[in-house]
Amino acid sequence: MRRLALPLCLALLGLAASLPARAQSALVIVTSFGPASAADIVARLLAAEFAPFLGQPVAVKNVSGAAGTIAANEVVRARPDGQTLLFTPIGPVAIQPSFMRNAGYTARDLAPVCMVNRAPLIMMTPPGSGLRTVADVAARARAAPAPMPYASTGMGTTPHLSMVTFARAAGVALDHVVYRGPGDVMVAFQQGQVQIFNDHPSSLRANGLHAIAVLNPERVPDFPEVPTMREQGFDVNFAIWHGLFAPAGTPPATIARMEAACARAVTSDAMRVGHERITTPIVFQGAREFAATVAADSERMRTIIEEGGLRQAE
Repeated sequence: MRRLALPLCLALLGLAASLPARAQSALVIVTSFGPASAADIVARLLAAEFAPFLGQPVAVKNVSGAAGTIAANEVVRARPDGQTLLFTPIGPVAIQPSFMRNAGYTARDLAPVCMVNRAPLIMMTPPGSGLRTVADVAARARAAPAPMPYASTGMGTTPHLSMVTFARAAGVALDHVVYRGPGDVMVAFQQGQVQIFNDHPSSLRANGLHAIAVLNPERVPDFPEVPTMREQGFDVNFAIWHGLFAPAGTPPATIARMEAACARAVTSDAMRVGHERITTPIVFQGAREFAATVAADSERMRTIIEEGGLRQAE
């Protein structure tokens, strides 16, 4: 029996060495924003659902900074073996490569796996502003002696680009005032520094603001009483989606496997409850459909940035 021990051990070691890498190491989902962000919350929900489906550990890694482009660059440069994925909102993929002078990558350097959620922006104002319709906003902007200030949470963000698009459509002059986050915008609202903010629906409900318009082609179930921009005469539509990406060059079979895991994950009770928490509807798109969405959004954002002369300087 003792003579069999060494050959048996060697055989077992050889078997372990031949196992696929995915069985020996954790899949890493890199998120482009910090802990407790919407991207982080949903990435962790995905990780919990992926692990049993894929049969391997799944870890979440927060890599924030530079508007999400540090995280995107990390995944773009990772081995295309399905072991490193990016979970991100629209900005780092469809906006920053056109907005930044040198983001280090383009959307084509990432392979879409699935869209998980999407929420339209809402134009919102503080309760005492007297602004109740898009026409009110346009009229006040036209009557103002100087460009009317509006808030956003950063240059090149969807709130910023959506207001640029609205100003162009309405033929009004607006002044872009950047704040660090929605909390700072709420303080600015209270102090009367700004009176307009396009943002995710979570800001609306959390702060008792007035919704003027949904930036969506149709009204949304969560806010059925809020008219769309289109209903009020302006064809301005902007949404924030979150999706999963692999490095370009990842084998189609690997993409399909991750897509299947994603399709299963979005049906879980934990995912539903988590999305209710962040006031965001689950909207699933598979790899092919999501790739078309990413391509269309990237081209649209590039056009807005170029026509507005918004490209970031060196």
